[in-house]
Amino acid sequence: MTILVTGSAGFIGSNLVERLLTTESPIRIVGLDSVNDYYDVSIKKYRLNRLQEIAAQYPENNYIFVKGNLANKMFIDRLFSDYCFDVVVNFAAQAGVRYSITNPDAYIESNLIGFYNILEACRHSYDNGQRGVQHLVYASSSSVYGSNRKVPYSTDDKVDNPVSLYAATKKSNELMAHAYSKLYNIPSTGLRFFTVYGPAGRPDMAYFGFTNKLIKGENIQIFNYGNCKRDFTYIDDVVEGVQRVIHGAPKRKTGEDGLPIPPYKIYNIGNSNPENLLDFVQILQEELICAGVLPVDYDFTTHKQLVPMQAGDVPVTYADTFALECDFGFKPYTPLRDGLRKFVQWYKAFYLKK
Repeated sequence: MTILVTGSAGFIGSNLVERLLTTESPIRIVGLDSVNDYYDVSIKKYRLNRLQEIAAQYPENNYIFVKGNLANKMFIDRLFSDYCFDVVVNFAAQAGVRYSITNPDAYIESNLIGFYNILEACRHSYDNGQRGVQHLVYASSSSVYGSNRKVPYSTDDKVDNPVSLYAATKKSNELMAHAYSKLYNIPSTGLRFFTVYGPAGRPDMAYFGFTNKLIKGENIQIFNYGNCKRDFTYIDDVVEGVQRVIHGAPKRKTGEDGLPIPPYKIYNIGNSNPENLLDFVQILQEELICAGVLPVDYDFTTHKQLVPMQAGDVPVTYADTFALECDFGFKPYTPLRDGLRKFVQWYKAFYLKK
């Protein structure tokens, strides 16, 4: 199997490449990433170096990293022509709800134009009778549920009320993929991720940002006065779910009109156990003390600020994973404390080893 993983220097993408390299054989993986400076590039380089080290231990597999931009159509077309991908996993995107308010251009370029280029390349992979891409898997987000009040969030729910441009681009990805699945019979699966966390994660996420601030003695802000809940999903659970989905492409079928029934699916990947932000912060500070990252007598009370809700945020995220369980026999299971402990251990080794 030859597989393209875009966003391979990113948090989920790099962990997926690692899992595929270490659990599947033979496999050829092409990792694509622009390695931009949206957050600390040293973490992206750490992930890429780790993948090179792991790939060297599995010579029966073939791992190739390519630096490039999804928005460059000629580049993407050439990549597809050179490698003839069986599976495409598109995790490259401009992430972040709040950043989309101040930097919308980045989201249009990466999440819309870049995704369009992937869809077009998948479409033309069937030209001249070629076998082409057998499964397109792409990252959506729990953000698409927007202002929905019904919980847990189900993929059967209407998601027509995004509260950020980021969410709107992810919903657009789902609509675009559906159109291409219908028109060109491309098997596609969208994955709505719920607050993914873990070692070597994204510094713009709360658990990482809180840790950075506490170590510096700065205040952390807890939005909506702590009345928020998040469905924290550990990275290992996410990539296991993705790996299973990769091998379960929607079946191609023909309708009564003789036209393709879109081979198209959407799944939630979340822990189905939303945690109150104040409880989350309590667990994080306990693990930081336990690991020796912060002293036992650290005064957390004076470093916490309860503030109003931010624009683009929602009060709760909560995944209904029934479809994922039914189709793939899998449900994320890592408790929040276990996941935060592993993050803190990594953080200590990466930042505080000196």
